[in-house]
Amino acid sequence: MTFPNVAIVMLAAGNSTRMGSPKQLLDFGGKPLMRHSVETALASEAARVIVVLGARADEIRPALDGLNVTIVENPDWEGGMGTSIRAGITEALIADCHAAILTLADQPFITTEKLNSLIAEHLINGHGIVTSEYADTVGVPVLFSINYYEQLLALKPDQGCKGVI
Repeated sequence: MTFPNVAIVMLAAGNSTRMGSPKQLLDFGGKPLMRHSVETALASEAARVIVVLGARADEIRPALDGLNVTIVENPDWEGGMGTSIRAGITEALIADCHAAILTLADQPFITTEKLNSLIAEHLINGHGIVTSEYADTVGVPVLFSINYYEQLLALKPDQGCKGVI
């Protein structure tokens, strides 16, 4: 079953400065890491996958060829993750999505089942924020209902979503 008002917003705009080459294009199971992550998202019950690109967008975009995704280019990616969150959430609003899961392109072990469990928790229990837990902290992937979009859109450029959580 697909939920028409839920989007997955995949953040993939970073420059991978420490790696020297785009993490999004690293080989993972015979395909670019970015493609693996997007295919996992597409297999979920979310109705839409929004990918936010920034640095090296022209190099990374071909890894998404043939996939049913909305690509948003963040021209302000150098400002920080907050700018990419803003770009993705803006697109979720345009698409009339009442909830969005923020996730990262470089988390290859996130499963479709994990993404679906965030959606189920939101729909069954009505939670406006549904986080993932690991290493004694919470973080992405994380689902935000539309009630939190305003706060996400107001993030400072260098902020992530932890302050909203």
